[in-house]
Amino acid sequence: MAKRRYLGGVILCLVLIAAPALAAPPQAVAICTLPQPAWGNLNTQQKSILAPLAKERETMENVRRKKWLGIADHYPTMEPDEQLRTQNRMREWARLTPEQRAKIRDRYKDFNQLPAEQKIVVKKKWEAYSNLPKDEKQRVRETGKSTSLLSPPPRPIEPATNEISPNLSELTAQPRTSETHQR
Repeated sequence: MAKRRYLGGVILCLVLIAAPALAAPPQAVAICTLPQPAWGNLNTQQKSILAPLAKERETMENVRRKKWLGIADHYPTMEPDEQLRTQNRMREWARLTPEQRAKIRDRYKDFNQLPAEQKIVVKKKWEAYSNLPKDEKQRVRETGKSTSLLSPPPRPIEPATNEISPNLSELTAQPRTSETHQR
């Protein structure tokens, strides 16, 4: 019996000692990307693929460098048209100011937080916009009205006919009054 009480006391002490440690809030952990190679340390293929970004490589954060290296590693497996599109987008990205890039990143984050149905609507609007002629795209940009892009085209007005439906003729007939009954 004494052994049981002793063992219970030891367990109680251990629980009391460990309880504050278990209740302590988790410590903040910094997750960071390892340093990525400098421009001079890239291989020839990576340099040729990432050439549009050469000037900015040294000022990029490690996360961005790693992202672009991943694209460069995936690049050889892309279809030729996809490679061309990637190169064009890199050139466009390199021309943007840091503020413009931040704005695009924010829009991308906002888009990713949309419900699936709204993403589909946005994608359909983008496809409709992409298929417009240049002058029409310019008009949409100036007015800022993209809501009409997905609206169906107006239906043509059908010519009126002289036929009156039976139900309509009943409605348009003169009502009978007491005067007409008396005659």
